[in-house]
Amino acid sequence: MSVQKAGAKVSYTITHLEMESRPDYGWPRLPPTSSSAALLKSEDPPAWWFLALYDAVGRDYAWEDIHAWEHDRIDKWLSADRMSLYTLFEHGWPQGFFMLEERGRDVCDLAYFGIVPESVGKGLGSWLLRTAVLTAWERKGVTKLTVNTCTLDHPRALALYQKHGFTPVRRERRTRRLTRDRDLSRIPS
Repeated sequence: MSVQKAGAKVSYTITHLEMESRPDYGWPRLPPTSSSAALLKSEDPPAWWFLALYDAVGRDYAWEDIHAWEHDRIDKWLSADRMSLYTLFEHGWPQGFFMLEERGRDVCDLAYFGIVPESVGKGLGSWLLRTAVLTAWERKGVTKLTVNTCTLDHPRALALYQKHGFTPVRRERRTRRLTRDRDLSRIPS
């Protein structure tokens, strides 16, 4: 088992992507194996709910930043009119989520997106991403959709975003110190 310990310094590259027009694909159908799936929009979700999703999806990918925030700050951020949190449920438990954030000047950001490890490889990722993209484009006045991913994320994340219509516009190198252990054996290759 390969583990990067808390305190380890890691280098990574962030890729910023954009989509400047609504894609020509239609609303996706759920994979045939997903007979009981439901996508629910949260209304004023509490911090603990967001953090549970954030950890379930991002723990293996060093999603740590929001843990440094006070719960009051998270609650205020989540309840802002510019934010929308959607959770994909199947078999009674969350399979993944996405969060949209209006950034002003008719820009919508896919602020968070992901599938829990137990559901990766079941076709839900493509379904959820297409749904997130089309949901963003349904917002009034949106003329650009943005997202970013990094080399700490799922190894196929960048390719998935590009496959669904995003174009890389900028890259930046960064380093950070991990605040929690990162189990690399749980990350697909």
